[in-house]
Amino acid sequence: MHPEILRDKPGPCPICGMDLEPIKPSQDDSEALREYHTWAKRFWLALIFTIPVVILAMSGLHYPKIQFLLTTIVLFWAGANLYVRAWTSVINRSLNMFSLIGLGTLSAYVFSLVALIFPQIFPDSLKMEGYLPLYFESAAVIITLVLLGQMLEARARGKTGMALSALIKESPKRARRIDSDGEHEVNIDEIKVGDHLRVLSGEKIPVDGALLEGQSHVDESIITGEAISIKKEKTDKVIAGTMNLEGSFIMLAEKVGSETLLAQIVDMVAKAQRTLPPIQRVADKVSRYFVPAVILVALVTFALWSLWGPQPRFINAFVYAVSVLIIACPCALGLATPISIIVGVGRAAQIGILIKNAEALEKLEKVTTLVIDKTGTLTEGFPSITDIISKEPVTSGKVLQIAASVEQGSEHPLSKAILQESKKKKINTLAVQNFEAITGMGVKANLENTVALVGNQALLKKFQLSIAQYLLESAQKLESQAKTVLYVVEGNDVIGLLAVADDVKPTSKEAIEGLHKLGLHIVMLTGDNEAVAENVAHDLNIDEYHAKVNPLEKGLWIERLKEQGDIVAMAGDGINDAVALAKADVGIAMGTGAGVALESAGVTLVHGDLKMIARAILLSHLTMRNIWQNLFFAFIYNCLGIPIAAGLLYPFWGITLTPMIAGVAMSFSSISVLLNALRLKKVSI
Repeated sequence: MHPEILRDKPGPCPICGMDLEPIKPSQDDSEALREYHTWAKRFWLALIFTIPVVILAMSGLHYPKIQFLLTTIVLFWAGANLYVRAWTSVINRSLNMFSLIGLGTLSAYVFSLVALIFPQIFPDSLKMEGYLPLYFESAAVIITLVLLGQMLEARARGKTGMALSALIKESPKRARRIDSDGEHEVNIDEIKVGDHLRVLSGEKIPVDGALLEGQSHVDESIITGEAISIKKEKTDKVIAGTMNLEGSFIMLAEKVGSETLLAQIVDMVAKAQRTLPPIQRVADKVSRYFVPAVILVALVTFALWSLWGPQPRFINAFVYAVSVLIIACPCALGLATPISIIVGVGRAAQIGILIKNAEALEKLEKVTTLVIDKTGTLTEGFPSITDIISKEPVTSGKVLQIAASVEQGSEHPLSKAILQESKKKKINTLAVQNFEAITGMGVKANLENTVALVGNQALLKKFQLSIAQYLLESAQKLESQAKTVLYVVEGNDVIGLLAVADDVKPTSKEAIEGLHKLGLHIVMLTGDNEAVAENVAHDLNIDEYHAKVNPLEKGLWIERLKEQGDIVAMAGDGINDAVALAKADVGIAMGTGAGVALESAGVTLVHGDLKMIARAILLSHLTMRNIWQNLFFAFIYNCLGIPIAAGLLYPFWGITLTPMIAGVAMSFSSISVLLNALRLKKVSI
């Protein structure tokens, strides 16, 4: 949480007590969840022993020795790490929530232990039905709840680590290097800048570089988020981790190891996650003053009762000093924020909004600028047929049938769009022979004793085919709308054309309108070309757009906006959005997106519906207001209860709070916080 703290091994931060984040994510998934499994074991152990303690305390059965034994196991075995952190906060002079937890639970435990071992030193006035009040269950419950919180937090961070591990694994481990001795397969870490590498069809590109020989189509969706493959020719740049779809080529290695774009994305996401949440900073500040103040009040209480209190002075002094510590136990303070977050997050989940952490929920209400990715966020995220135009007397169904039949043998994304459209319209494909993929142009096959072609204008030129003026004008119009045009040929006749595009989601326009009503400035960043970006931005009335933006540039745009004073939310769905999602004040991922996008984001829209962003912002307002109400309830009991527990009313009306009453007051403050938080379940969003 505090980037200035660096250690050579895992452990707690000496400032805030939270677990340190690894500087470099591991490729081992089990390592990412190591911390979660540790906390999970401690939580379940604590829960098993806490339940009987609570049952004994609530039932009125008096088995104090059993309560003592079980509570001791909960505190000093299951909760040992918490006390280590509390002690660390003391010796480092950096009091935090763990200091409060340690102080409150140990006060209840020590008082109960003294009452168990030396009951005779306590006056009879403190006894209820002949028994001294014990607070073992309070200490055990608090420790168990804290362990639950630590476990859930470690699980969320572990998932992020697993997503980063998966991203690291996208880079291939070996490559084919060409040198004076021929072609050899080598480990990826042996490749140096300037090496010549051969990449075959179906292989991942090993490092960043440029083509020297050959040409191909490369699937760069892992980086750009665009489903349509990119044609690569001599001197064109290629990126590590992307997939070579067809044809082999020789490339020049230009960036290797940590310098590749993929490695930089991993590094940036990891760095962005090692940040200090605003709520944690507030808690640190409160703890810094609250803990010393409570200790001081307890000491003053002990001193005053020892000097001027009624007999037995020492025992009374000890009892009321402990009352101060118990009533100041941070149970309500510890619950104030997380219980509202839990209920608010649960309410959000009911309507399809998954919120990862309190920081995201807190900052949502302050967002002024929303940055949106195009593909998969504003659009469907995959190409589909938008138009079919035929040359009379050929029908559009015939054009689609010819195209789908020829494309059966291709794995190209555009081929899948054609086949999906034919399936949707229930058009049967024909048998084909001698299928051939013509790199960068299209496909060719024999179809019922005639040759059929599907491809771009370069394919028509290769076979010296003419096209009707009507079709040519239609193609130009479609291309002006940022659509990809494919020509369908039967024999030597161009019988029609298909237009392919990534359609805008039906809900996107309404969502943008709703966000504008909230006063948000909308910015679209996309790796797609200028024509497509302009067309989408115009149709959806987006305030600002930027095209051909790579993942690192998206992160830089986020930084620029934040430097201008904007509170920035980023909505995206792909690996190419991971840096921007992590750098934004709030990352919002589409539920159908890549794993690293989901884990880098603080908010996930399960159904990928942008309209839910406005509802998430409203929920943020309601939840944060609820948190401040809870903090009021938590502190009002301390502000009123601590002076009374210390004996402020005794000189006037003889009123004091015994530890038992202090425990009830502490519990009542927690109940007030809980009931207030539960109101979030009923709010209309």
